[in-house]
Amino acid sequence: MKDVRRWIRAKLWDQVPVRISVIDRNYRIVAANPAFAKAYGRWYRRPCYVVYKGRDTHCSPCSALSSFRDGRIRNIEEQGVPQGGVPTWYYCQMVPLVLPNGDIPYIIEMSTDITALKRLEREKIEAERLAAVGQTVAGLAHGIKNVLMGLDGGMYVVRSGLERGDPARIAQGWQMLEGNVARIGTFVRDVLEFARGRVPRVQLVEPNRIVRDVVGSFAEAARHARISLNAQLEPDVGSAMMDPDALHTCVANLVSNALDACQVSDKSRRHVLVATADRAGVLVIEVSDDGAGMDYDVQKKAFSTFFSTKAVGKGTGLGLLTTRKIAQEHGGRVSFETRQGKGSVFRLEFPRDRLPKLEPAAEGGGETAAAPR
Repeated sequence: MKDVRRWIRAKLWDQVPVRISVIDRNYRIVAANPAFAKAYGRWYRRPCYVVYKGRDTHCSPCSALSSFRDGRIRNIEEQGVPQGGVPTWYYCQMVPLVLPNGDIPYIIEMSTDITALKRLEREKIEAERLAAVGQTVAGLAHGIKNVLMGLDGGMYVVRSGLERGDPARIAQGWQMLEGNVARIGTFVRDVLEFARGRVPRVQLVEPNRIVRDVVGSFAEAARHARISLNAQLEPDVGSAMMDPDALHTCVANLVSNALDACQVSDKSRRHVLVATADRAGVLVIEVSDDGAGMDYDVQKKAFSTFFSTKAVGKGTGLGLLTTRKIAQEHGGRVSFETRQGKGSVFRLEFPRDRLPKLEPAAEGGGETAAAPR
């Protein structure tokens, strides 16, 4: 038995990398292994709170005190200050030594340095924070890019109205400018709301009117690129309970992508068509183009975060991801059909019986939010 005890002390107590100490009821360390002494220096008969943390008084709360009282094993994470003076984190297991009569004269503490693990956790959290910030900024930039194209269209209409002396055209262009400037403010609010989970602010909207607004916003950009941009709106498409700004964002993202796909095509004549329809209780909005289309690898990544086939500085890889998120918030979906070199069709489908329902405004509030289906 003495040989076994000697072997346990020589092989386990003295050689394990875990730091082991024995604390009495006066919170003084009465035994420790070499790993503990190497980390914390002079320890014999010194209070644990002095050796572990460089404190002058007891820790509050004190885990050792709790274990002396109830005899329970505790697993905790603590931060201490070894003899080098650099704060470290350690994972500590506190095992009370319970005698047959129930007395607890000592607690054995076994601690493992987890400072490197804590550092990795902090780095991971920081990386996730930066990724979230980057995604938010990129999403805002993508939306503002669409608005800027609308502003260009509005400025063109105002300028041409001034040149022609046409007050009606000037008024039309000014209305386009006001609408797109207001939409920038909406984007900023959306970014703030995204962190706490955006609930669509729905109202009764006319999908055809939203599509006309989007097509009007991109008309000038399409004309400059020599791309035919048209709308084919089914007159019987009824109003729907939707978030108008969110729907505008969806359609604008798809039209913007369609125009970009046409611009990289080598065809002499290029077309983008936005169509609406009601099909068996499903509101359908389609954006089709005869541009470059997508190969198999691009199709698989189409809805991936930050994936973009556009030139550096033009695409953020968030347009389709944002469009899918908005469609899902409205109980709908987005799908596509594409052939490389032939073009693509992106389809938004909103079953009317799954659209958000209005909830009564909160007491004292002036807005009405949507209840997701």
